[in-house]
Amino acid sequence: MTAIYTKTGDGGDTSLFGGGRVGKEDERVEAYGQVDELNSVLGIARAEGLGELDALAAELQNQLFTVGAVLATPQGGKAAAAIPKVQPDWVAAMERAIDAFDRELPPLSQFILPGGTKAASALHHARTVCRRTERRVVPLLRAGKVGVETIVYLNRLSDLLFTMARVANFRAGVNDVPWVQPPKG
Repeated sequence: MTAIYTKTGDGGDTSLFGGGRVGKEDERVEAYGQVDELNSVLGIARAEGLGELDALAAELQNQLFTVGAVLATPQGGKAAAAIPKVQPDWVAAMERAIDAFDRELPPLSQFILPGGTKAASALHHARTVCRRTERRVVPLLRAGKVGVETIVYLNRLSDLLFTMARVANFRAGVNDVPWVQPPKG
């Protein structure tokens, strides 16, 4: 049996997929660590009971594992050719889902706060982690270390998670939490 611990990271560095070692503070490690956190938060949302949204959330978790693999693998090497890629049809499917959910939901007439049901709150949490993840991946895009498809995926995913949170509330008969603007002046 192989032990889960390797002790190779005890000095503060880690291996990238396909070779090479970097510090654990490296922007690439930070980015795929954020994807891992996002995937975990989505798992918490699923544990809250997403009903009909669960299959979609499970699919998103599998896709996020691929996104993490892409981020953990330097472009151009043999390893990069061996890992799955972020697929354009994933983004198209998210856009179709958002459009379908929007037809089910009452139109937004004001800003809303994260909240409502536990499931919706967990999806809002996943959305905010997704936005942070996107911010961590942008420097890799700007440096030419990751393709734009990863940013497009994360950007659309945050929109989908927002919409899924609204759907979770709506289907549970719970109103979204409106932002109450303070008086001006």
